[in-house]
Amino acid sequence: MDTTKLLSGCVGCEISRRGFLAAGCAACVGAFSAPGVARAAEGDKMRIKVIYSLHAVKQPGPDWPNVGFDFAPVMERYNAALTKGCPGLEFVTETATGKEQAEKILKADKKANIDGYIVFQMNAWNTVVQTMATSGKPVLYVDFQFGGSGGFLVYNAGFLRNKAPNVGFVASSKDVDLVAAAQCFELVKKGGSAADFVAGVAKARVGATRNAGDLACLPDPVQCLTAEDCIRKMKESKILAVRSQESGPAAPFMEIPVINVAFDEVNKAWNAADKDEANAVADRWQKNATEVVGVPREVLVQSAAMYLAEKAVLKKYGANAFTMNCLGGFYGGHIHAYPCLGFHELNNEGLVGGCECDVASAATMTAFGLLTQGRPGYISDPVMDTAKRQIIYAHCVASNRAFGPQGPANPYQILTHSEDRQGASVRSILPLGYMTTTLQVSSDRKEILFHQAKAVENDPDDRACRTKLGAEPVGDFEKLFTEWDRWGWHRVTFYGDIKEPVFALADAIGYKIIQEA
Repeated sequence: MDTTKLLSGCVGCEISRRGFLAAGCAACVGAFSAPGVARAAEGDKMRIKVIYSLHAVKQPGPDWPNVGFDFAPVMERYNAALTKGCPGLEFVTETATGKEQAEKILKADKKANIDGYIVFQMNAWNTVVQTMATSGKPVLYVDFQFGGSGGFLVYNAGFLRNKAPNVGFVASSKDVDLVAAAQCFELVKKGGSAADFVAGVAKARVGATRNAGDLACLPDPVQCLTAEDCIRKMKESKILAVRSQESGPAAPFMEIPVINVAFDEVNKAWNAADKDEANAVADRWQKNATEVVGVPREVLVQSAAMYLAEKAVLKKYGANAFTMNCLGGFYGGHIHAYPCLGFHELNNEGLVGGCECDVASAATMTAFGLLTQGRPGYISDPVMDTAKRQIIYAHCVASNRAFGPQGPANPYQILTHSEDRQGASVRSILPLGYMTTTLQVSSDRKEILFHQAKAVENDPDDRACRTKLGAEPVGDFEKLFTEWDRWGWHRVTFYGDIKEPVFALADAIGYKIIQEA
């Protein structure tokens, strides 16, 4: 745990990056006074503890944003913005990796006159904010987008569902929105409660959220199956789930049969793939991509062999959907090429290539791909941005035939897998101006999660997953923050306004639609 005192209450008082690193996240001697002296000199300023929830200042391993990511400049920027924008507050800064360190901070703070907390979710799943929320003091929870967004969305939805009385939140790409939220600590200084602070943060957030733009979309007629025909095809489908060395039948999902397949079987198929055919597939990918960056030819050929292995295993089982625990398989040495480009190709062909052995998402891709007669589902880890009023669907696998195998192709790039800068994956430059429908299925609860959004941007940010489709949601943007704790991070997006066919299919199979916007 790094204990730092990087900020005073003075406007424009900043610490350089070199000084920050040299201090090892410790007190900047000479620039800042000891806590007691500072408070005496600065009067009755509120003292706010800023906690960065992350693995390390320089990221040691694969995760969002990416291996080797240097958080120091980001933290400096946030620190400077808070200092300049909140002259009535004094900030004390620390980092924490998880619950144990958070508990130590909270215990020490009982003697440190801390009046509130700002917790930045810098990596996705570090559990720090939960401990600080138990303090009863006002807590501002902040998403570092394309870094901590998964944990932020899931944890924050839990706070909202449980009506946490002292936790307000910020999910904006603009530092000015962070500052406006932090200024709400002044409400407590003036005699308000933690609940007043939360209400003030919400008012500032909603007031700064961009108004809805023009949601009129380009024409895109979708020819869907009837609900009855779709159900019949679902029952005829098969999802292959590769998550371990286990094999054999598994429980069906949404009436779709599921079969577990061992890593070893996939790896043997990869080793047996025809080398000439793999080279030909790699040639085609290389020719069709607008560019190939950081991916050696050998890796491209290995990825092509993985695609051929996926096809061979699908054929063996008579299946049309394939989902794999890609990270576990690769890091565990069970597979030797990422499946990303192979999944890209399967989705282009009207089949299903689903990430992370997420059977729920693979079933969602399968069911609604059948409903739309071949349109590919795009599984993603979304990010929410109030400044743009966008939900950004991010992942390293995406089709470049959003309208189905016979539809037009859009440009794509071949890049490394983002989290570890290894292997080969896809940045698909998806079509803009069209309505999209985003779904997720819970077989246990017999529910289908649903929202729609207009595709408006392909975000080029180098952090996190390669494909980033920015879309403007239809409906209540604030409501989109509320369901992540029940559904997890993944969503599956289809091009097209398929609301009526989705609702019809839900009625036919006895599922309830949950409209998250």
